[in-house]
Amino acid sequence: MASVHVNLGSRSYDVLCKYGMLEKAAELILEADLKGKAAIITDSNVGPLYNEALASKLKAAGYHSSTHTVPAGEASKSMSNVELLCREMTQEGHDRSSFVIALGGGVVGDLAGFVASVFYRGIPFVQIPTTIVSLVDSSVGGKTGVNIAEGKNLVGAFHQPQLVLADPATLSSLPGREYREGYAEAIKHAAIRDAEMFTELEGLSPADQAPPAELIARNIAIKARVVEEDEQETSGTRALLNFGHTIGHGIEAAVPYGTLLHGEAISLGIRAALMLSEEYSSLSPAESTRVLELLKGFELPLILPDEIKTSVVLEKMKRDKKFSGGTINFVLLRSLGDAFVSKEITWQSIERTIEALRS
Repeated sequence: MASVHVNLGSRSYDVLCKYGMLEKAAELILEADLKGKAAIITDSNVGPLYNEALASKLKAAGYHSSTHTVPAGEASKSMSNVELLCREMTQEGHDRSSFVIALGGGVVGDLAGFVASVFYRGIPFVQIPTTIVSLVDSSVGGKTGVNIAEGKNLVGAFHQPQLVLADPATLSSLPGREYREGYAEAIKHAAIRDAEMFTELEGLSPADQAPPAELIARNIAIKARVVEEDEQETSGTRALLNFGHTIGHGIEAAVPYGTLLHGEAISLGIRAALMLSEEYSSLSPAESTRVLELLKGFELPLILPDEIKTSVVLEKMKRDKKFSGGTINFVLLRSLGDAFVSKEITWQSIERTIEALRS
C-alpha cells in the first residue's frame, strides 16, 4: 500500500492508495478511530456503483449510516445543496458526533467537505475519491466549497479530512472523457514540481484506465508537501498549485457549469500559462511543446472556442478569490519542474493571451 502522510500537526492525516482499497474502507475508518453515525454523500453516477457495498461493510463494522445523493455534475456544488444535505442529515438523526464520507469525484468531495465543515459547526469527514482529479488533487489539502453565479469556489472553508482512501480501481468505471480530463492536474504537478514525472505520464495510454497506484501516490505526495508548507495560502507556496487555474477557472466559469469539464478548462489555462512563461520567464518553446503534446495525448482541448467571449472570461477572473485586492499573482514556469509566482502579468497581457488561445 502506498501511504502519504499529510503533516499538519493536530490536523494531520494519512492518504492510503491501493487497488481494492474500497473493499477495506470500513475497516480502515474503524482503525482511524472515527465514531458515531456516518453520512455518505455521493452523486447519481457514483452512488449506484459503490454505495451499497460501502454501506453494507460499514454496517458489518458496527456503523449506522445514511446515504445522501446529489445529481452528478458541477451544478451540484451549490449553497442550496448544502442546506438540503444539512437538513437531510438532521432528519436522519445526525449530530455533532457524526462524520461524513465523501464518495465521489471532486464535486462531491468539495461539497461534502463543506457540509462537514458547517454541520454542527464542524464534524470529521473521510474522502473516498473516484476520479483522477479527486485522486491526485482535490481530495487532499482541506479546500472545501461551493460555487455561486459569480464564480467557482467563492464560498468555502479549509477543513482537512481525517482520512483519504484512494482506490484507483474506481477509475475503470468512468466514461473516457471524465477519466482523461483529470490528467490536467497530474500534468500540472509535473510542471510545477516534478519534471521527471513527464516521462512516466508520456508512457501511459489514455485508453488504459488503470494507472499505477505509485503514480497516483506520487502526485498526492506533491500536493501534500505543498499543503504542509502553506496550508491556508498565507506564504504563497500553495499558490503554485494554481498553475493553469488562473485563466482556466475564468474559462470554466464563463460557460454554464458542466459545458467544459474542470480538467478541460485547466488544459486551456495551462496553455495560456505556458505562453506567458515563455514571454515573461525563461521557459523554452521546446519545454512548452512537451507539455502541450502531453495534453493533446489525453485529448484535452488546446483551442478556445469562439463562443466563449474574452470579456466574460476576464469578468469571471476579476471575481476570483485569487485576485485579492486586485493584485494579479500569476504562476509561471522558469523550466519544467520549477514554478514561481509572478507579479509582472498585467490584465492587458492576460487578455492578449486569451485571444491567442483561439488559434
